[in-house]
Amino acid sequence: MICIPIISNNLADALHDMAEASSIADLIELRIDYIKNVDLKCLLERRTKPVIVTNRPVREGGKFDGNEEDRIALLKLAIQLQADYVDIEHDSIKHLCRDTEHRVPTKIIVSYHNFRETPGDLTDIHKRLCQSGADIVKIVTHANNITDNVRIYRILQQSRMPTISFCMGELGIISRILYKRFGSYLTFASLRAGKESAPGQIGIHELLNTYQARRQDKRSAIYGLIGNPVSHSISPIIHNTLFKEMNLNSIYVPFKVDNIGEFIREFRGLDVKGYSVTIPHKESVVNHLDAVDPIAEKIGAVNTIVNKDGQLTGFNTDCEAAIKVLEGINQASAKSLGNTYLKGKKVTIVGAGGAARAIAFGLKERQAQITIINRNYERAQSLAGDVGCIAKKIDDPQAFDTDIFINATPVGMFPKINETPIDKNKLKPNMIVFDTIYNPIETKLLNDARTQGCIIVNGLSMFVHQAAAQFKLWTGRMPSVEIIENIAYKYLAMEGD
Repeated sequence: MICIPIISNNLADALHDMAEASSIADLIELRIDYIKNVDLKCLLERRTKPVIVTNRPVREGGKFDGNEEDRIALLKLAIQLQADYVDIEHDSIKHLCRDTEHRVPTKIIVSYHNFRETPGDLTDIHKRLCQSGADIVKIVTHANNITDNVRIYRILQQSRMPTISFCMGELGIISRILYKRFGSYLTFASLRAGKESAPGQIGIHELLNTYQARRQDKRSAIYGLIGNPVSHSISPIIHNTLFKEMNLNSIYVPFKVDNIGEFIREFRGLDVKGYSVTIPHKESVVNHLDAVDPIAEKIGAVNTIVNKDGQLTGFNTDCEAAIKVLEGINQASAKSLGNTYLKGKKVTIVGAGGAARAIAFGLKERQAQITIINRNYERAQSLAGDVGCIAKKIDDPQAFDTDIFINATPVGMFPKINETPIDKNKLKPNMIVFDTIYNPIETKLLNDARTQGCIIVNGLSMFVHQAAAQFKLWTGRMPSVEIIENIAYKYLAMEGD
């Protein structure tokens, strides 16, 4: 079930938001600690969906700062008025009279909140709450590491009584999205931006539209994006839309990861079926996999992981995607020359990470003349040595005596859209400038290149081709490249408005 909290500070707004939320959600949480001079009888009489009444004190992250007896009295009144649920804190449940509760259908939720961390004694906390006499247990903690979500998952898997559990904060978003797959009794989603009742609470429309929450169940296969940052990525909207279009019981979520080794080790327990890998983990993830495809091994970078019977195998779909884009710039010439179109072309790549490696090795196979530049010259030299090409310093003017210039760094990516990897005066007319960034579609680099008379190519085509190849590796089914492109353009256009 999906619950929308109502955090309005007056009765009129609360009634308005409750009516709006009731048209979308399965149930409503009335946060009466937010409402001044609350009229609980009026609110409950006007409900059209089941309601949780919560009167959260300041000590548990709420707004009620009055007398404790007055706070509990409002919860007792909610029970007398036959609210569907009442949420009471773990240290206050003793104040609720069970005799009163037994005469009405109200279910009691006993809750524990930790806004600092996900503590090590979760099992003991859960056991204590289960013995409190409540009908439903709620444990909500703060994620300081993405692996804290796995600990919440284990609690839910072991629970024998209805339990609501997830992590707060940016790193806990996946536990909110995967609530059915994890086994949580419900999840919370905000009515709109600015209406969140806790850190990391996702909006209802994002939960329903981007993550297709209504389609999820305990058997849904999990896929996701490993990276940092990941909030800019359109991969969730692409892959979740494809799963829906192709009637696959799967869900794709973002994993913001700092320590790649710890993440891979801990998340094996969730049996995630496949990953996309982006900055900064394309190279470092290789050492934590069970096997690596020969092409990815040669490149030394992975952007796709497939889980087959617990064995994690790495692949690289960036290489082929980038070459398709470059060979398609001048379609007439490319068609007549075939695989020799890039032969002898002078290509300068800025960057020395996973994307740069994939593109450089693909160009080497096409016998292009490659130059690697990077702010860290030693990394440029290292990549050039692996590929068998040359490296130059980023301020070397000879590096820009080139037919094709490729940005394979995150410089200029949303939200830092006013940045560019090089000065526009280094760009020459008729030079092909290819930016692997797709968000925004036209980066500052490409805008500068356009004013300099260059031929510009954005990163969306590369993204679309690599995403299609990933999807096929995971599912065995090749999606339409045109459909992916249409979804991406539509989403990015909406985001830009």
